[in-house]
Amino acid sequence: MANLKEIRTRISSVTSTRQITSAMKMVAAAKLRKAQDAIIKLRPYAEKLSEILVTIGDSLRQDEENLFVKEREVEKVLIVVITSNKGLCGAFNSSVIKKANSLANVEYGRQKANDNLDLLIIGKKATDHFKKRNYKILKSRDDIYDDLSFENISELANEIIKRFLNNEYQRVELVYNQFINAAVQKLQVERYLPLKIEKPAEHPILETFYDYIFEPSKEYIVEELIPRNLKLQLFKAILDSNASEHGARMTAMHKATENATELLKELKLDYNKARQASITNEILEIVSGANALEDS
Repeated sequence: MANLKEIRTRISSVTSTRQITSAMKMVAAAKLRKAQDAIIKLRPYAEKLSEILVTIGDSLRQDEENLFVKEREVEKVLIVVITSNKGLCGAFNSSVIKKANSLANVEYGRQKANDNLDLLIIGKKATDHFKKRNYKILKSRDDIYDDLSFENISELANEIIKRFLNNEYQRVELVYNQFINAAVQKLQVERYLPLKIEKPAEHPILETFYDYIFEPSKEYIVEELIPRNLKLQLFKAILDSNASEHGARMTAMHKATENATELLKELKLDYNKARQASITNEILEIVSGANALEDS
């Protein structure tokens, strides 16, 4: 059994750690409320925009010249990887990085072998990981969380769209965590470009199909709608990831605080046992000394 000084040192260390994890949990909870409100408010708008896109989907599928939906031979691929800048959030970052690795080496292994696979990374954790492994990184936007606005993300989306329309890439994929609740995040791999237009009957949102009258014209709406939808889709993915990060960190810090509390209980029990043993030894020494004096 460890001596009293060692146990006291460990108790002090664990107590300090528990205070830190508890504070981090409260900070994450405060940030989570703001991030959760942002993604929840955005989802109805995104769903309605998706519904309109599905409604005019037949026209898009029949338009073979529309570059946004035209399927081309996939020679060069861009994978957008969305993680966080900070750690201490459980498996939040590692799950995204692992999936992006798998996507690059398995599904797009041919493109990677031919040096035709690029990464666009949002989040320092993924940047550090892929730089060490010599992946081709088109751009790293670790600063995007400093000002998480639709305008900033629209600029990034515009760059991706422009490169796709110029045929620099024939496929763009998103890898990120979707926010479900504070304790649950769902790993997502979504095709960003070209657009995959569902039929109304296959779309999860549309229970009833409505035949809308479009004004000024369906073609004009398509030209305006698709870029706006793509910007919104990227914005939604980043907001989802941001809320998921704070939820994952709050959960991780909650578990760490609980573990520290349990460890403190065990250490205090060990301390009391060691202290009792020390007192017992001192009493035995006194009694033995007293008996020795009597015998003499």
